[in-house]
Amino acid sequence: MRNRLSDNFIGAYLQGSFAVGDFDTYSDVDFLIVVEEDVTDDRLLDLQAVHSEIYDLPSIWARRLEGSYVPKAALRHHPPPHRRFLYLDHGSRELVRSDHDDSLVVYWVLREEGVTLIGPDPRSLVSPVSAHALRREISSTMRDWRQELLAHPDKLNNRFYQPFAVLSYCRMLHTLQTGKVESKRAGAVWGQNALDRRWHRLIRRAWHERGAPSSTTRQPADSKDLEATWTFMEHAVALGQQWNDSNSWND
Repeated sequence: MRNRLSDNFIGAYLQGSFAVGDFDTYSDVDFLIVVEEDVTDDRLLDLQAVHSEIYDLPSIWARRLEGSYVPKAALRHHPPPHRRFLYLDHGSRELVRSDHDDSLVVYWVLREEGVTLIGPDPRSLVSPVSAHALRREISSTMRDWRQELLAHPDKLNNRFYQPFAVLSYCRMLHTLQTGKVESKRAGAVWGQNALDRRWHRLIRRAWHERGAPSSTTRQPADSKDLEATWTFMEHAVALGQQWNDSNSWND
């Protein structure tokens, strides 16, 4: 990528689970490539070709890359409003425009825990993200994500997305409590210790059931787990609102 982007290339970084820890065989390889200016159409064809070549490499990780090409200026001016960067989704060989990585969670992880593959220290590129701003974004995400799923409930009814939602909401609640971003495993462990016992079985099963989307999206979720997940998300959103109302954390 450095060769293809030439003077427009600044650095390449890992974020996500490879940065905060606890990555495993099911993890995405979350990356960010920082560029001086947004990639122009004439360079885009080169990047598309490289990603297609990478996708065909004999490695499962070549098909688990997920990340964005972010202009340097965007790292100094955080959302909202959200911007759309060139983005590669897990399992795809084609770059598209998306706001997927334009979030305070991503920028916090990049600045505080990001792994530098090549380039300057990310702290020299990314403006600090306050715990208050991070919590505010997490609360909004929990509420908006649940609303989206309520509008399309079938999306949750499979053995990939249902445990993914449970672990993600545990992780988001953990961030609300700590003001930091940690792994899904850390969120699950925290949930087992900090949340009411009625959620412990659901969290344990979610961790046990997590898996690769290619094998589990075609299998319906356990009906009891699915029902409990809807209730758990409602509970998590209420906790997030409680924090917003009191500006403190009380379970």
